[in-house]
Formats: sequence, structure tokens, C-alpha cells
Amino acid sequence: MTIPATIERVIDLIDPSDNILLNMSYEEAHRRVLSGDARQVAEIDGQFSIVARQGKTVHLARSLGRPTRYFLAKRAEGPCLIVSERIDEIRQTLQSEGLVDQFHPSYTRMVPAHHVLELQLVGCPDPNPRLQRFFDPERERLPADIPAIGQQYIGALADECQHWLGLLDPREPIGVLFSGGIDSGSVLLVLYHLLLKRGENPARLKAFTLSVDGESSDGQQAREFLRELNLEMLLEVVDVPAASVDWRQTVGVIEDYKPLDVQAAAMGLALCQAIRHQYPDWTWLVDGDGGDENLKDYPIEENPELTIRSVLNNPMLYQEGWGVSAIKHSLIYSGGQSRGHVRSFAPARICGFRGFSPFALPKIIEVAEGIPFIELTDWRHERLYDLKGQVVRAGVQAVTGLDMPVFPKQRFQRGATTQAQFEQLFPADEASYREEFQRQFAAC
Repeated sequence: MTIPATIERVIDLIDPSDNILLNMSYEEAHRRVLSGDARQVAEIDGQFSIVARQGKTVHLARSLGRPTRYFLAKRAEGPCLIVSERIDEIRQTLQSEGLVDQFHPSYTRMVPAHHVLELQLVGCPDPNPRLQRFFDPERERLPADIPAIGQQYIGALADECQHWLGLLDPREPIGVLFSGGIDSGSVLLVLYHLLLKRGENPARLKAFTLSVDGESSDGQQAREFLRELNLEMLLEVVDVPAASVDWRQTVGVIEDYKPLDVQAAAMGLALCQAIRHQYPDWTWLVDGDGGDENLKDYPIEENPELTIRSVLNNPMLYQEGWGVSAIKHSLIYSGGQSRGHVRSFAPARICGFRGFSPFALPKIIEVAEGIPFIELTDWRHERLYDLKGQVVRAGVQAVTGLDMPVFPKQRFQRGATTQAQFEQLFPADEASYREEFQRQFAAC
């Protein structure tokens, strides 16, 4: 008796038109992912998520800027692979296929950034995916010279933004989610510089700053930042009522429960909703997401799992977490910014915007990983925290000629409102966020 051949299906819900490919066509990028050759995939420059299938072999690859999930369902005829940006889209697809009984959020998997993931659709039992790293930058290769590092780092930012601008209609308005901080400030100034250099109208550029109930230290900081550079005409402070900041809704939008990510995303969602209401036809929003991760600018003291040695000794710790082979790597969520970028991506996407996060691009991360952090900081926290402002300010000066103001670091969710209002808007305990996540996904 012959055994019937399995018939595998792949349902690819990733929209290729949402990729931002800076150095090649989608067809060429798809060919490289299809090859499964990490060296070829490493040459793709941009913000992308690509699914490529040949027979029973499927390759998936993504950058930090495009979260990607997959789910492998079983059918009598053979396996069914569903690839999507979101958990809820996977569930809806299973519902339409009559397979929803197999679904649970914990059965979804996130493709880790910077890896080619290979799946074999051979039926039961399903083999584990194979992972190949395609992005592995050399560490500490740069001299311990802050002006030189800054010029390379912001120079890479300018190069990538220049490529991106070349893809846009020169009349297309560009919004920057702007707090007056180091990352959003450098992105805004580089884009302003490039538009002038290209002979295009810088008035198409707008700096959107969130203020909750008219009380925002970010609003004051953003205005002071631009006033010092005589660029206040770029600023638009977006005032929203506190009632529009809904952390429970945000848990469903980002499909996650980590407090800092929920808080940041809740503010981002309120800002995106207000911009969409004011500008129904607006498309592009640019952010500084990834800048903190690149320059390792997070307070180590707030995380009991970290020491300055673990931060400086582990390559791309903040971008990728502990790594795909580590015990604490999450198959459901990946790690680091590979997981956390959803806080920026999902609010913009759900409001109908296209987002661009240049600091999360490999060419810029490559420069950051080349910084000799240990030599420059001598394992001292305060030196590490000061380093980002020194590097970026020097780089912006070298690339644009502008003397960028640098203010003390504050998180987006804190700067958009007052301390008293923040405490009313968000629960203090992590359990509340987890319970809300479980409540929303209990129906799944």
C-alpha cells in the first residue's frame, strides 16, 4: 500500500510592499532569502521581512524593523504554515481555515532578527527550525576617538536616510516622532540637512511631540531644542487628553505585557491616533527607536539581571537579548529590541502609517558595535551613560554643521506627561499587565 504524499501549504500574510529595501529590488532580496545563504542575505540593506519557499523548504528573514511571527498547523493533507506580523492575524486565518482549535498564543513563534530561519514542511513530527546568523558585526574595531566615532555613526545614519529619501516622492510629507532627545533629535536634524542638500523643501518635515493634558516636559524640551537651532517652525506639539492613553487597549495592540513596552506604546498609540485624526492622508512617520540599544544607554541599575560586564561583553545584547541559543531566549517573543520594536511598529501600523526606524538598520548597528565601549568607559556606568550624547552630538556637528543640544535622558512615556499623571495612567506592578494580557487572550 502506498502512503499518500503530504500536501503542504504556506499562507504568507507579509506584505512585500511594506519592506524598505535600500540597495536592491524585492525580487533580488527574495532570491537571496530563498537561497538560504546567510552571506547573501547579509547584503540586503533596509527594513524587511521576507518569506521564500521552494518545495517543502521555507526560509524567513527579517531586520529589527519588521516583527514577524509564524504558526505551524496540522491538517490531514499535510502541514500549514502561516506567517504574519501579528498573533491575532494568525488566529483569524486559522479560524477561516477551520483550524482554530489548534491555536494558542504560546504556540506562535517570532522569527529572531538577523537570522535566516529554515523550516521543513514534512509533516508530523515537525522538526525544529534551523537558524543561521546573517548579521555578525565586528566588535570594538573603531579607535577610541569620540569625534571620529560620531562622524562614522551619524554618517551611516545620513547615508541610510539619503537612500530612503530617494525612494519617496519629493513632495511627500515626513513626520518625526520627536521628544527633543538625542535619538529623535539627531534623526530630525539629519533629515533636515539632507532635504536642504537635495534641494528639496524642508517644510515637508514636521516634528510631532506628544503632550498629555498640556503638561509635558518633552514639549518644553522639544521647543527649547529647536529654538536653539532656529528651527522652531518644524515643531507641532500634539496635545491629547489623558483619557486617550489606554494601557489596556495597548496590550492588545502590541500583543505583549512588558510594562516599559506597554507604557511607551500607549503613549505612541495616543500620538499616532491624534496625528491620524489631524492628518487623514499622512503616510510616513520616522522615529529614533534603536538609538538607546546601539549606544547601550539604559540604566543598568534598574535591571537586576544585568551588570555592566554583561552589557559590554555580550554582542548586541540590547538588540537581540541573550541570543537564540540561550536558556532565557523566548521562542514566542524573541529578545531585546527584536521583541520590543513592536512598541513602535504596532501603534503606527494600526493607525495606517508606514514607519521607518533608521537606527535599527544593520549598517548603523554595525558602526555602533565597532565602538570600543570598554576602553572608553573603563567599566564605569556614568561614562557609559554620557557616551551616547558625546558621540551623537559630535557626529551631528561633523555631518550637518549643526550644534545639537543634549538634554538628560528621560523615557518617552515619562516625558509626555507629569509624574502624578503617569502614576494615574499606568499600574505600578508588572502583574497587572500580565493579567490584562491573559484576560484579552483567554478567548484565544
